[in-house]
Amino acid sequence: MIRVMIVEDDPMVAELNKRYLEKMDGFRLTAMVPSVDKAIRLLEKQEIDLILLDIFMPGKQGLELLTYLREKDKETDVVIISAASDMERIKKALRHGVVDYLIKPFEFDRFNMALSSYKDQAAVIQTQPVISQEVLDSQLLHREDKPLMEELPKGITKDTLKQIWDAIQELKDTPFSTEEVVNLVGISRVSVRKYLNFLKELGILEVKVIYGTVGRPVYQHEFNRFKEHLIKNFL
Repeated sequence: MIRVMIVEDDPMVAELNKRYLEKMDGFRLTAMVPSVDKAIRLLEKQEIDLILLDIFMPGKQGLELLTYLREKDKETDVVIISAASDMERIKKALRHGVVDYLIKPFEFDRFNMALSSYKDQAAVIQTQPVISQEVLDSQLLHREDKPLMEELPKGITKDTLKQIWDAIQELKDTPFSTEEVVNLVGISRVSVRKYLNFLKELGILEVKVIYGTVGRPVYQHEFNRFKEHLIKNFL
């Protein structure tokens, strides 16, 4: 579970960030504080994995908390959530290693993207002490993603893709077959296979062929959560 602290002096914004966070799996709100000084006092007593940090606050500003974290060599990551949109502050935040920067106002989709990406990266870091260049590029640096097509391929519709996607969300925890998707969606096997192949081309699904002793081979699909964000352009 990723331990989160919200540092925000505006109670309404802090509550909004809290509600957004409650929609996310894998995160636990540990503290909500209205100032950098209170955040520092809390960080001296307990471990925090991720801070959702505002910049403009009374007293010390958010960028000063970033300086504190780096000077103390704290293993705490930061997502900036601020109205500050000037390049000077953004560059300073990036130099201090923030994992994302959200400019107020923003929608839940952008919040979800930031925290989902962070969770995926945290999972890689925790489970893979040594990684290849390919894994580093694709799962941490996100440098291998191919430019996405602007429109769905011929024969693929948004409505049916959404049905297929919803079915995959129910099945994605374990490898699944084409037939299992067919049973959930209720359309032909040929049509389902076409959509699964589309998701395979995006890299969201990986396919393995299982050869049994009798009958034709079974195609097992495995969900690649590190590429899940690629679907957003099509739904």
